[in-house]
Amino acid sequence: MTASNFRVPATKTKLEHRRYAISYLCPRGDLAEATILAPAIPAFEDAFAALGRGTMLQTPTGKVAVEDLLPGDLVRLEGGACVPVLWRGAITVLPHSCATLSLTRVLKDSLGAGRPFRDLVLGPAARLCKCTRGVSALAGRRAAYVPASDFVDGHHFVGLRPAVAVDLYQIGFASHETLLVNGIGVESLHPGTPFSLGLHGDLLDQYLALFPHLHSFEDVGLFKHPRLRLHDFDPAA
Repeated sequence: MTASNFRVPATKTKLEHRRYAISYLCPRGDLAEATILAPAIPAFEDAFAALGRGTMLQTPTGKVAVEDLLPGDLVRLEGGACVPVLWRGAITVLPHSCATLSLTRVLKDSLGAGRPFRDLVLGPAARLCKCTRGVSALAGRRAAYVPASDFVDGHHFVGLRPAVAVDLYQIGFASHETLLVNGIGVESLHPGTPFSLGLHGDLLDQYLALFPHLHSFEDVGLFKHPRLRLHDFDPAA
């Protein structure tokens, strides 16, 4: 296993920076770790800020917390298949930044018995996999990824403004997948596209440097399901 701390190339415009911690599989299968200093802007943070510390994922040998997963470990997806983790990213959200980076607590059994099987804390970039007739009618697909924050109702989904530092994570695979976390489906890493991110030049290079397991944006392939907002197919939301 190798470890490093390095800076990606600076941009011409001075931006606030933060540390992004990554673990990933090298082409030869070695495990590597790095801490990268890169811009603290939504396009970058959204790739990391999905799963709260203590989120449980299912592996062939039992449940494992996201912070204990390592690239190379097998994780069971929503459909039942087990696939290897290729990348895990983490950032720390500080209380003063929570005015723009809020969390969502999903209370136990909010989506049905055992869904989730215990309270689940999700980051501002988390998207739930939602299957409804509304999605099918709007997008012609059986499911869509919807921001967890769209479901906040003060009862089953509660918005949080933490008073202490919080670690947030995301998991990446060879393709875009639906994670099974605490018994419910949540979107895995998809780095997006240069167009959707609105990045170019040095910023685009810095962003891609956060994903050393990828050679290009195309490596992850198409989105497994479209990304929608709850109000897109549920006007009452």
